[in-house]
Amino acid sequence: MIRLKRAHVLLGVVVAALCVPAAGVGAGNGLPTKIGKGEGQLNLVAWEGYTQPQWVKPFEKSTGCQVNAKYAGSSDEMVTLMRSGGGSQYDMVSASGDASLRLIYGKDVQPVNVRLIPDWKNFVPQLKSPAHNTVKGQHYGISLQWGPNTLLYNVKKVKPAPTSWSTIYSGKYKGKVTVPDNPIQIADAALYLSRTNSALGIKDPYELNQRQFDAAVSLLEKQRLLVKKYWALASDEVDLFKNGDAVIGASWPYQTNTLVAAKVPVKDLIPKEGATGWADTWMLSAKAKHPNCAYMWMKWVSTPKVQAQQAISFGETPANSKACPVMNKLSPGSATQYHCGASPAYFNSIKFWKTPVADCGNGKQECMDYTKWVQAWTQMKG
Repeated sequence: MIRLKRAHVLLGVVVAALCVPAAGVGAGNGLPTKIGKGEGQLNLVAWEGYTQPQWVKPFEKSTGCQVNAKYAGSSDEMVTLMRSGGGSQYDMVSASGDASLRLIYGKDVQPVNVRLIPDWKNFVPQLKSPAHNTVKGQHYGISLQWGPNTLLYNVKKVKPAPTSWSTIYSGKYKGKVTVPDNPIQIADAALYLSRTNSALGIKDPYELNQRQFDAAVSLLEKQRLLVKKYWALASDEVDLFKNGDAVIGASWPYQTNTLVAAKVPVKDLIPKEGATGWADTWMLSAKAKHPNCAYMWMKWVSTPKVQAQQAISFGETPANSKACPVMNKLSPGSATQYHCGASPAYFNSIKFWKTPVADCGNGKQECMDYTKWVQAWTQMKG
């Protein structure tokens, strides 16, 4: 998803607490103290698969808030959409960690009152106040789901079964490879190189000096000759596998579930080098026109049942720990399958998406920031 995790604190930026109040705004910190009457609609920017009818329709019926969703294909597109129409076209966005801080420091989203979300207290500790959506103790959204980016392959066409990301960098499946159209893919290449070329000294795939960055981009330039198509939406990759135009590629569990349901012979895995991933947050626009419906939505999607439904549908892990038994009721074994209730060690093993910045975390400003990632990705594809 173009998605998938990510904690990092940008330095040297002071964030003003912005808020477009819902009903019942308190006089203290400017945050709403209660949720008022719904405004009748809610306009969302979301990852494909995040607004499925099974949990959207009951929400609409119970609240009277009509949901209008615009799917985005990348975090860059999400940021652009949230700034469209002067920032008031959309009320909320399901931002991943490589977009959330950009939205916060760009003043595109406003703080939220987590006390109005009863199930927030049931979130796993790592997702109550993570650095990708909480700044100086101020919450800029509600954590939703998390998961790893995976290697997807056609079991009849890819033999032997792959165990390494090397299969999408080698020429064996030239013209049958697909990867996301997203600059953050540079981190995937960097993660692979961190395990296969120790001389580069890559410790964090999002904190790359010039030499490390050049090596990752060089690997992607070689991969370009193998790629059938860079996919923007999850449905694009699904179509590629259905049509036989691709047999292996970087993916999300959502595509695997969709293809298996369509009886396409695919499997996915986390290769031996590990994986990047996402931890998503529902964030409220600084200029939201329907803040009450937005708070109702945050309450709804945080409940154990809805968290479980989305986790099973998309193939990811819920933030709400009480969703685990519900997952097993809906689909036996799914909680274990998607690591619901996983140990902190497993959570920390995934290199979650975050926005690359110049600060390398060692006091030096020698890492390549996100503008350079975008430039390199654009030039590589061109």
